[in-house]
Formats: sequence, structure tokens, C-alpha cells
Amino acid sequence: MIDSHTSRLFRRFCDRSLPRSQWTHEAHLGVCWAALDTRQPATALAFLRDQIRSYNEATGGANTPTSGYHETLTAYFVHAVAELRADTIDEVLAAPRCRREAPLRHWSRDRLFSRQARATWVDPDLEPLTSWISR
Repeated sequence: MIDSHTSRLFRRFCDRSLPRSQWTHEAHLGVCWAALDTRQPATALAFLRDQIRSYNEATGGANTPTSGYHETLTAYFVHAVAELRADTIDEVLAAPRCRREAPLRHWSRDRLFSRQARATWVDPDLEPLTSWISR
């Protein structure tokens, strides 16, 4: 069950009242966890894809080939959080696979931050992902 802080964060993200300065990695994970509370991973990913793009634009950001929404990172974290089946946001935030730098274990920096990885899913080039995020 989603705690009141995460529920409020999710609402503020969805209604675009969350200040851009509060749209941190931890906030991304909280929103992801909340989205997964009522959705299967594929549905949560589609929801977040649309919502993050819309949030970025509503708060003065842009979704371009070099900034804004990032498909590979979003898909990675949706599946990482989903597999945890965490009972609390603290469990999500503490999980090694949910740390900001965790994807760099699987992708080189150049590949992960490429235009292609931002626009669409790209497979890891360093360490294969375990079955929890198979494509």
C-alpha cells in the first residue's frame, strides 16, 4: 500500500503541481512505485512514458533527442521496481538496482546516454540484465 507521502507526490506529479526542483531520482522512483501499485509493468511504463513527457513540458522542460524523457532508463526502473514487490518506498530507495547509478552496471555511459537509448529501448552492452527485465 502506498504511503501518504508517496500518494501526495504521485498526485502532484500527475496534476503538474510538483515543482521541477522536486522532480529528483527519488521522486521518479516514488512515482514509479505508485504507478505500479495499480498497474502491470507494461501498462505502468506506457502511463509513465506519457505522463513524464507531459510533466516535462508543463514544467518548462523539453523532450528532445538530448534531454527530457529517457525510454531505456524509464523501462529499466519500471521493471526494477516491479520485480522488488516492495512494501514500502524505503525498500525501493534502498534497493541496489534502484540506485541512480545502477543502470551503468549494464550499459556503458555512451550507450545509455545516446539519442537512441533516450528514444527507444536499447539492450545493455556491458552486463546482461537478469530475467526480471527481459525484452
